[in-house]
Amino acid sequence: MTSKRTLTSLLCASAFMFGLTACSDNKAPASNDQPASGADTASSGTLDKIKKSGTIVLGYRDSSIPFSYIADNPNQPVGYAHDLQLKVVEAVKQKLNMPDLKIRYNLVTSQNRIPLVSNGTVDLECGSTTNNKERQQQVDFSVGFFEVGSRLLTAKDSGVKDFTDLKGKKLVTTAGTTSERYIRQHQQELGIGEIISAKDHAESFLMLQNGRAAAFMMDDILLAGEKSKASDPNKWEIVGTAPIQEIYGCMLRKGDTGFKQVVDDAIKATYSSGEINKMYEKWFQQPIPPKNINLNFKMSDQLKALIATPHDRDQ
Repeated sequence: MTSKRTLTSLLCASAFMFGLTACSDNKAPASNDQPASGADTASSGTLDKIKKSGTIVLGYRDSSIPFSYIADNPNQPVGYAHDLQLKVVEAVKQKLNMPDLKIRYNLVTSQNRIPLVSNGTVDLECGSTTNNKERQQQVDFSVGFFEVGSRLLTAKDSGVKDFTDLKGKKLVTTAGTTSERYIRQHQQELGIGEIISAKDHAESFLMLQNGRAAAFMMDDILLAGEKSKASDPNKWEIVGTAPIQEIYGCMLRKGDTGFKQVVDDAIKATYSSGEINKMYEKWFQQPIPPKNINLNFKMSDQLKALIATPHDRDQ
């Protein structure tokens, strides 16, 4: 007879081959039930799915500092967005009267996060995902929790100060992001020599550090996070006028109004209580793991306005 562990391994291997999910071997409480299919979730709703399985599946990123990433414990994501995600978990526990609700973590990337949410594999993804009209056709978003601009990370002696300085040079960005889409649309007019698409932010920064690209384009706060991991952060600087402004939100399955209400209410309650200010200070204005670097990223007026008047619009 095939053991449960063997069966689970086979299922995970099959899922990996077809790009359906990222099985996470972490120590977080997990259910023996497999994630519901899109059809199951569509017919029952996310709250019903969670209640039946006794588990909520959270999507997380492994290198989106300081929003959702792995620091000291490989089995436990941390970050600003992750803390907000846990506020939603507490709200779900209360809503369903399930104080012992288990959490299963599911690693997602820029490229697979939308499919994994829309097909019901992941119940909620809170990381560094931009809310825009194209993505709204596939998933729903919570009220926004951050506002960013896409800029450039480069060496201080590179001579790159803005996008106009990239003529004939190589630029790296992360695959599946709005930054990648924008820069490919404008590559010709900017005269960029080559655009390299890396699998994640960590790989993008590694390519920059290794000299394979002159600059790394991404959301400014994510660039600050990657810079903080460098052996010498002072060697690098964030430059350029942001050509696009974006709002991050948590992703959930499209059309699930009941679950969205719980998610939005949990985030709004964190805003109205003022607790969001302590969370922001913790992740953006104090030393954070793994290297205890302070990002010194002051809360913008745009984010203050979003917190004061929460909404789920793309702008």
